[in-house]
Amino acid sequence: MISVTLLLTVLSILAMGQEAPPQSPAIVKSEFIYEHAPFPSAHASTIVETKGGLAAAWFGGTRERDPDVGIWVSRHDGSQWSTPVEVANGVQPDGKRLPCWNPVLFQPDGGPLVLFYKVGPSPDTWWGLARISSDEGRTWSAAIKLPDGILGPIRAKPIELSKGTMLAGSSTEDDGWIVHMERYSGDWSAASLASASSWQKTAPLNTKAEFGAIQPTILMHSPSSLQILCRTRQSLVAESWSQDGGRTWSPMKATTLPNPSAGIDTVHLADGRFLLIYNPTATGRAKLDIAMSSDGKSWKRAVVLEDSTGEYSYPAMIQARDGRVHATYTWRRERIKHVVIDPKRLE
Repeated sequence: MISVTLLLTVLSILAMGQEAPPQSPAIVKSEFIYEHAPFPSAHASTIVETKGGLAAAWFGGTRERDPDVGIWVSRHDGSQWSTPVEVANGVQPDGKRLPCWNPVLFQPDGGPLVLFYKVGPSPDTWWGLARISSDEGRTWSAAIKLPDGILGPIRAKPIELSKGTMLAGSSTEDDGWIVHMERYSGDWSAASLASASSWQKTAPLNTKAEFGAIQPTILMHSPSSLQILCRTRQSLVAESWSQDGGRTWSPMKATTLPNPSAGIDTVHLADGRFLLIYNPTATGRAKLDIAMSSDGKSWKRAVVLEDSTGEYSYPAMIQARDGRVHATYTWRRERIKHVVIDPKRLE
């Protein structure tokens, strides 16, 4: 016979619209970054590790595309997440407010914490900006507009090829979905980030006749051998390879991984394995998995994160200094969920 305490607990969870966390032995923590916030909708999270702990960001507002959507940040001090704070908005010099989009946090070696994000009415008209923080996300500089034609990391985290050199996956949506890569070399100052001489941009890696592809995530196999995986409109993940450190890329081709036109992210673990966090279906965003690979080509399911009604999407993933993997993702467009994975427990 079920106890009254257990029954009340179950009813409480159901009333919150939250299922019990998945039971994968690799999951060591599953939590929401916040329970309550001054915005009803949240999406497109990013996570990074600083010297003092974790920091996460996302865009939040009434709903995606609304002018009140800004960029919100929360920090984790080792025990709990801080109250979310809005650190960027789309208020223009004339007072008009535009929505913010797709923040990406990046912690370069020896540099300040950098927040890349976009502002504009829609993804086909937005532009790239950045802000820098010298105190691990507590305070931020004024907005820094990136050079014309440079959008910065479009959704997934960039990689640091060497100190002061970043490679970012980017894409445009104004004339089909087209992927390109952006390389930054500079000192992480506002002047350098805003200077066209600090940036290089590849030619398009696909045509709209081949794939509608955006939002590449980068897998580093070696300093010279790189792979990107991309979201597409073709119900699958597409890939491209570089053998010269990201300067030139192979023709984009399809993988066997399904994709419901939703964001993905990857991590190259310290032990050499690769992880991919993605929606493992051709349609819908109700399932969210982590898959594992030894070569970036053949993948197998490792962790089921979500499998229920609702949307679970736009994940971000890193491996921290202690070896644990941290993932954040959109939970039903209402909150941002944070899951900690012990890669030693992955089968």
